[in-house]
Amino acid sequence: MTGKKVRFGEKLLVVLLFVFLYAPILVLIVFSFNATKSRAVWTGFTFKWYGELFSDATLMSSLYTTLGVAVLSSLIATVAGTLAAMAFYNMKKRWRTPLLTISNIPVVNADIITGVSLSLLFVSVGKFLGHEYGFLGFGTLLLAHISFNIPYVVLSVMPKFRQLDNNLVDAAEDLGCTPAQAFTKVVLPQIMPGVVSGMLIAFTMSVDDFVISYFTAGTTTQTLSMYIYAMTRMRVSPKINAISTLLFTVVLALLIIINFRNNKNDGAAKPVTAKEIKQ
Repeated sequence: MTGKKVRFGEKLLVVLLFVFLYAPILVLIVFSFNATKSRAVWTGFTFKWYGELFSDATLMSSLYTTLGVAVLSSLIATVAGTLAAMAFYNMKKRWRTPLLTISNIPVVNADIITGVSLSLLFVSVGKFLGHEYGFLGFGTLLLAHISFNIPYVVLSVMPKFRQLDNNLVDAAEDLGCTPAQAFTKVVLPQIMPGVVSGMLIAFTMSVDDFVISYFTAGTTTQTLSMYIYAMTRMRVSPKINAISTLLFTVVLALLIIINFRNNKNDGAAKPVTAKEIKQ
């Protein structure tokens, strides 16, 4: 009887947790189809805000900037973070531990500190080059996002390196593979789930960021979060509900596809053979 009560309590806790996490998103999705601008009273169903969304040039420009920075920064950070994780893995423990701790500082550091410090750095570099505040723009925004995304990729890839069987790498090299071929044919397929997870986290963190973007984008570049922040000083348009719904749907679809592929690959996983390595 006690066990049943415990199981019921655990299930109830999980249900309440999901309600707490996703009820606000559900409300946002519902009111993106509301016929009026009211954020509290449902007055009817409409797709009007989705139509107006794509006709708002400023909003779409902010969205393109956000997605462009997110895609580029996540790809670059994934490559750099994967190589950094491999370097950390091959280090001796006395060097790896302190360097990993330093690498994780941007993860636990307050965004306001990271944003202000990067802004000061970019302004100093711009002043040295004769540009000063005009130096801030898309390039500095992209560099800032790469810098805070790399540690998340390292944290995602490192556990996969720890699970790696070094004998496979040695066997590949004994069979004639160069270090580069051993990495692409043996190591990379083994750590790919961590690489993909790190890339998704980096993409999500980039899309979500406001504070660091605010300090490093300058006056000529505006992300979606900065656009929404500027809108809150007056009145938030239902178009924001519409674009948030679209972004949530896209991210959810990506997560479902990737999880499905990972489960399929795990079910069909098989050891790497010598014939595959030689090919």
